[in-house]
Order: sequence, then C-alpha cells, then structure tokens
Amino acid sequence: MPITDRPLRARTGARTETANDTRTAPRWPHGHRSCVALAFDLDGPTGDAMLDGSIWRNPAYFTLGSYGPWRALRRLLDMLRERAVPATFFVPAWVVENWPQQCAAIVEGGHEIAYHGYRHEAFWTLDSDGQRAVMQRSAEVFERYLGIRPVGFRTPSGDWGPDTIRVLAEAGVRYSSSMRGDDRPYLMHAEGIAEPMVEIPGRWELDDYASLAYHRNPDFPASLDRIASYDTTFDNWRREFDGSHRDGLCLTTLFHPKVSGKPGRIPLLERLIDHMREQDGVWFAACRDVAQWWRDTYVANSTTTAVQEFRR
Repeated sequence: MPITDRPLRARTGARTETANDTRTAPRWPHGHRSCVALAFDLDGPTGDAMLDGSIWRNPAYFTLGSYGPWRALRRLLDMLRERAVPATFFVPAWVVENWPQQCAAIVEGGHEIAYHGYRHEAFWTLDSDGQRAVMQRSAEVFERYLGIRPVGFRTPSGDWGPDTIRVLAEAGVRYSSSMRGDDRPYLMHAEGIAEPMVEIPGRWELDDYASLAYHRNPDFPASLDRIASYDTTFDNWRREFDGSHRDGLCLTTLFHPKVSGKPGRIPLLERLIDHMREQDGVWFAACRDVAQWWRDTYVANSTTTAVQEFRR
C-alpha cells in the first residue's frame, strides 16, 4: 500500500531550480551523463515467515533464503569484481550475525553495507520505540561483526511509519533508498530533524522479484503462473536503464542474491551491467557516494532541489 494511503502524507514542494527541472538533467561527477547505483537486498531467510515463526516449520523455505548469503553472494561479488563496479548491499542484521564471513566479504570487496532491519521487519507496523529498538540492535550487530556503522537504509517490506524519518536521523542514517517519488535523488524534510535526508528512490520495475521469484509452499506468486522469460526480463531492465541514461537520471536496483544470483540468472546481470558499461558517461557508485554527492552539490552549495515534506 503506498505511503499516501496512511496517515503520513508526502507533499512535494517542487521548486523551479536546476535539480528539479525535468528538462535539465542533474549534474553528476566529472561530467558523467547519468548515475547507476547497483543495489542488492541480501535478505536471507528473514521476513514475514521468520517474524511469525512459521519458517522454522518449513526447512525448504528457510533454505530458499539462506541460498542468498550462503551460495549466491560469492557469485555476485565475483561478477562485480570482474567488472570493477561498486554496489550497495542492504542487509538485515540477523543475516550478518549468521553469515558474518560472507558479509565481511562485501566490505572487503569495497562495497557498501547498509541497514535493512534486523529480521526484515515491516517498519510501518512498528511504533517509534519498536523502530528504535530495531535500529539500535542492528547498529550493535554491524559494529560487533563488521566494525562499521552504516549510513544508509532501505525499508524492509516496502514502506515507512509516520516517525521513521526521525528514527533514522537519530540513528545517524544519512540517506534512504525506500521511496518511489522520483527518478533522481531528492531531499526529505521532517519536523524535528536538523537537516534533510537524501532519498535515492528505486522502482519496482527493477526488482527481480517481479519477474523471477518463485516458490511452492508457501506459494509465490500466489497463482504460480510465471517465471518470466529471461530475454524479456533483460529487455525490460535494459529499457529502464536506457531511458534513465538518455535523460541523465539516477537508476538503482532492488535485486536479491537469492533470486538473481543463480547460475542461469547471473548472465542477466552480466549482460545488463556490460550494456551499461558500454555507454558513455555512466557513473557507477555506491548509494552512500550518490547521497554524499547530492548533499555536497545541492545542499552545501546552497542550490536547492526537489523536496518531500513529511507531515501527519
């Protein structure tokens, strides 16, 4: 359910400025034409079935998720290393606790790890104290096992609660990749936070679940009517990138190692990234670097940008 269907409403304060003019592409570093922030949600077996306890009665479903950090992650990291492109991995802290060596390999490979809940909680179902508890526990896990303090967050299960932006700011989060409100980064303001948070919006069109996720018992999708053609899936993703690159925008992905990190599907990602690399002027960056660039360029230099104001 979109965020506007809940008590929290987003009001876009669109101002006639460089970064908010749809006729003018944003500026990217070193004269690059567009930006690509590859991102993977390393969910493992976390999520609704873990939160309600049913996953412990369904070992096959557990292993569907554990395949991501246990087997697929290494394949993805090798693919990224061969192409010398960075990525961001949004990781539930429970996954870090249970696969610490695999998660450490992400950091060792020069990639970013960012927050994604503790067990992939639906933040919009939690009150402020519940969200704070998740963020605090997650921060402790990342510090203990990886020696890092993430600066990014992607909401599990697709939406925020009314106070999430304040909870994130208190936790030291500098950017989010959770919303759908643009095809460029933008700033989010809320009462009670000292400075705006950068949002790097993703799109469901670039979520591999939409085409490739499949499981029996529990059934996903409910009708069990597809795994999409790989050629069609690649063509869809390529077209999304081509449009973003043509217009000088920022594209990020919502890929999942347990879905697209399989032997027959890695070639989809290889073809997509190779196509991106063949184009002139693509800036590949981790989400934290995109957020820092946006902040430095459109805030520090007193150049304003599109703003989302969140009010009850």
